[in-house]
Amino acid sequence: MTVIRRIPARDDGEGSVQVKMDATVRIGTAKVFAVYGKGGIGKSTTSSNLSAAFSRLGKRVLQIGCDPKHDSTFTLTKRLVPTVIDVLESVNFHSEELRTEDFVYEGYNGVMCVEAGGPPAGTGCGGYVVGQTVKLLKEHHLLDDTDVVIFDVLGDVVCGGFAAPLQHADRAIVVTANDFDSIFAMNRIVAAIRAKSRNYDVRLGGVVINRSAGTDQVDRFNNAVGLSTLAHFPDLDVIRRSRLKKSVLFEMDEAPDVLAAQAEYMHLAEQLWAGTDPLAPEPLRDRDIFDLLGFD
Repeated sequence: MTVIRRIPARDDGEGSVQVKMDATVRIGTAKVFAVYGKGGIGKSTTSSNLSAAFSRLGKRVLQIGCDPKHDSTFTLTKRLVPTVIDVLESVNFHSEELRTEDFVYEGYNGVMCVEAGGPPAGTGCGGYVVGQTVKLLKEHHLLDDTDVVIFDVLGDVVCGGFAAPLQHADRAIVVTANDFDSIFAMNRIVAAIRAKSRNYDVRLGGVVINRSAGTDQVDRFNNAVGLSTLAHFPDLDVIRRSRLKKSVLFEMDEAPDVLAAQAEYMHLAEQLWAGTDPLAPEPLRDRDIFDLLGFD
C-alpha cells in the first residue's frame, strides 16, 4: 500500500528571506534615482553611463545593482563583484563583522559600486536585500559623503521587494524603446510608481529612450499620459561593444557617434542634478494602449 506523506501546512514563504521595510532607514542628503524599464532594455548600461557622467561632473556617486544577476556595475568595475547577500551569508548574517571593502568596490572615475544580489529563486524577496544593503551603507557611513545614488532595478517588476528603491528615491526614471512592448511595460511602471507615490516622496522624473532610431511612439504615449523625454540614445553598435569591452562609453574611442552619446549622457546628468519637475502622469488602460499605438 502506498503511503502518502503530507507536508505540514504553513504560510507561503515561511522560513524564507522575506521583505521587511524599515521606514526609519533614510539615505540622507544625496539625490537618489531609481531606474526601471522592460527587461533587457538597457537599464544597467544606462545606469552605469549615467553614474560615469555624474562622476565627470565632480559628483560622488554610488550605484546599487538590484538584480540577482548582479551585473549592473560590470562596466564600471570590469568584473562581477560579490553581492551583499553573498557576503552577509558568509558571516551568517552578522553584519557587524563586515568591512566596507567586503561589499563596496570602486569603479570608473571613483564611482562606488554595490551589487545587492538576491535570495535564491523561490525563497524570498528582493526587497529584503535592498533594505539590508541600504542599512549596511548607513552603518558604515558611506552615504554621508555621497552626492548621487542610482538604484538599477530588475526588469519591469515594480511590486513587493523590487519597489523597495522607491522608498528612498527622489525620482524614478523609466528606460524604454520606441516599440509597443517597451511602452506597454512603461505604462505598468508608471501606474505602480503613481501608487507608491502616495506613501513615499518618489515622483517620476521622465523617460530615457534607448536603442531606438525614432521616438514617435514614445512621443505619442508621453503626450497621452503626461510624461516627457529626458534623453534619447539611438541603437548604436558602440554601446553594444562597450559592454563587451567591460567599459563605459567614456572609455571608448572618440568617434563621432561615441562623442554624441557621451554628450547626451552628460546632458542627462546635468538635467537630473539641476532637478526635474515632478511628473504625475495618468497611466492608460491596457485596451487604450492598443488603441493608441496598435493601429494607425
